[in-house]
Order: sequence, then C-alpha cells, then structure tokens
Amino acid sequence: MNAQRGNLGFGLGLRSTYYQAILEQQPAIDWFEIVSENYLVAGGKALYFLDAIGEQYPLVMHGVSLSIGGPHELDRDYLRQLKHLATRVQPAWISDHLCWSQGNAHQLHDLLPLPYTEESLQHVAARVRQVQDVIERPLVLENVSSYLRCADDQFSEWQFLAALSELSGCELLLDVNNVYVSARNHGFDAWTFISSLPKQRIRQLHLAGHSDYGSYLIDTHDQPVSDPVWQLYQRTLQHLGPVSTLLERDDHFPDLDVLLDELNTARRFAAQALQGTPQCA
Repeated sequence: MNAQRGNLGFGLGLRSTYYQAILEQQPAIDWFEIVSENYLVAGGKALYFLDAIGEQYPLVMHGVSLSIGGPHELDRDYLRQLKHLATRVQPAWISDHLCWSQGNAHQLHDLLPLPYTEESLQHVAARVRQVQDVIERPLVLENVSSYLRCADDQFSEWQFLAALSELSGCELLLDVNNVYVSARNHGFDAWTFISSLPKQRIRQLHLAGHSDYGSYLIDTHDQPVSDPVWQLYQRTLQHLGPVSTLLERDDHFPDLDVLLDELNTARRFAAQALQGTPQCA
C-alpha cells in the first residue's frame, strides 16, 4: 500500500510473532515498520506475510546492516537488494542507523557509535549520498544508544546529526528512548540533544523500552516504554508538532493486545502534547 510522505500516525514494528494475529484481527495500527534484512531473500513465509500485510497497511523499511559510518566500501549487492525490496513494498521511506556495524567484510551484529569528527562527517556524508543515489530518495538515519565515546570527538552527537543532515540531505529518525539511554549513560541533557536537531529534517520518532542496571541503561527493546521516556516524548511533540511515531518491541513479546494498549498510550500522550499545537499540513 502506498502512503503519503508526512505524518503516518502511530505504527508498530512488524515482527513474525504477530503475523497471523495482524491478518486475522486487522488491528487499529496506522502503519508498520519492517526490518529490511528479514525480507531480502526471495520467497518464503516472511515475504508471503509481508505482501499480505502490505496490502492493508502502509510500510516503512528500517535496516540494521548498512554500516553507513564504516571504513569499508559500501555493500553494493545489499543496496541493490534494498532497492528491489523497496520496489516491492513501496515504503514511505527507508531508514537505518548512524553507526558502523561491519569490519573486514564481517557483520558485527551491533550498532556501534562513530567518532564525531570533521573527517568522519565528510566520510559519512559522502556515503549517504552514494546510498541516496541508489535508492533514489533521502535516507533516514537514526541516532543509536551508546555506552562509550571516542576521545577525539570534535562534535556532540546532536551537532554531528544536524551537520550531516545539512551536508548530505538525509533525514532523521529520532529515537527518543535512545536519547534518554545515552543521556543517562554519558551525563548530558536529553533535551539539549532533541532541541538542537533541525525540526524540518525529523521524519520519524521511535519509542521503546530499556533495562536499568543502576549505573547504566541498555536499550533492550524488551520492556514497556518508561515514564521518563513518555515525558520526553510529550515534550518532543510539543516542540516538533505531529511526527510519525513507531513503537518497537524485540524480545519478551507480549500478546498483541498489550502492544495495542501501549500504542494507544502514545496516542493519548500525543493528543495531550499537541493541544494548541498547529497541525502540520
């Protein structure tokens, strides 16, 4: 199903656990975000359900292995697969993460932070432009949660994201939970991060849960959204206006009804935040 670019409403990460329930119940979910890598192989059960669900709901593609900040050459075969999948599902946009995740041609299966330097900025911007030339649309990049920082950083993460979007033309996926996790881990102010990003570049928001280990947080996606993240989400919408919002759950999967309730919580918080806020066209 094709979707207009703009505010899609409130979506859910599409996971195989829920394929059958989605088709049977046709729940009140505005859109789904797919993990691109789950659908790159021709045929099989995953593509069958993707096609069936895509006939009923708008879709967005979200990747985890682009490694946009890596030192290696971009994987051209992977980019061609992405473009082929995009032709099939007609996503509203295509996103991945501002990170590196590949070394010596091997996937590390982790989303690792970059050095925020001028050299890194120019390197990533050039790679973003290469990707955009292939997929023929702006790439949307997400801020990752982080647990370490590079000693030679010349920018904050939010300064780097803002500069990258200006230099490359990419758009931003603002993960509110990741901002909160990184702010707690590194001791910066979460609102400074969010309010410093260019409003017009923010295409989507992510909400998810994390695990609290006392002295640090980990972005585990296996818990409900925490109260501080809900509060930060409300403040973000008051600042930005309505933005497509996606709820992620990647482990400890509850019944679909539980996630629908949490998605309705996002709707309520958004409605409260946007009272008196002009609606974007």
